[in-house]
Amino acid sequence: MAKEEIKLMAEPREADGSKAAGRLRRSGLIPAAINRIGGDTTLVKFDAHTFENILRHHTSEHFIVTIVLDGAEIPVLLKEVQHDVISGKPIHVDFVEIALDEKINVSIPIVLLGEPVGVRTGGGMLEHSLREIEVACLPGDVVEQFDVDTSGLDLGESLFVGDMKLGVEYTVYTSEDTPVATVINPAAAAEAAEARSEGAALEEDEEETSEDAKAGE
Repeated sequence: MAKEEIKLMAEPREADGSKAAGRLRRSGLIPAAINRIGGDTTLVKFDAHTFENILRHHTSEHFIVTIVLDGAEIPVLLKEVQHDVISGKPIHVDFVEIALDEKINVSIPIVLLGEPVGVRTGGGMLEHSLREIEVACLPGDVVEQFDVDTSGLDLGESLFVGDMKLGVEYTVYTSEDTPVATVINPAAAAEAAEARSEGAALEEDEEETSEDAKAGE
């Protein structure tokens, strides 16, 4: 599950603002910002195609990158990627500089493996309740995902955060009582969905009645 070191060649950028960022994107570059340990911010730019290839090979958008800038290597956590609402392409990236010997807080995706016995023999449905888990660990221990085996879950049973064996490297901040996955009865799920739909319809009717009453005042 561990990942190889990712290096990204970057150049400094002077101009900030939407017009300058737009010119960079049209020239095949992505504007980015590095929040430094000392509190200041370094503005950089890098090749869009290279960065898109990096994203395609990762489940999460939160991983460790080494930014190579003016001959210096800066270890950073990829914090946020802003995407174009139409094309979906990245248009801006935020990084946070990290110290390799200090723990960082990170969200790591949870991937469910195996077919639960409750699905295989009981006709149940596997519900994936928690997609990411919040942990603290050293940068070298950041992984692409946590794989969770659900094959032992029977109908009506749940797997909780407290059931995940992540190792001493990780301090878990997500509540251990949070369900990760549950094998549910399809009939019960359908009833719950119908109840939610009826509740939403009732709430909408109440809002319309309230608006009609206000209009008549």
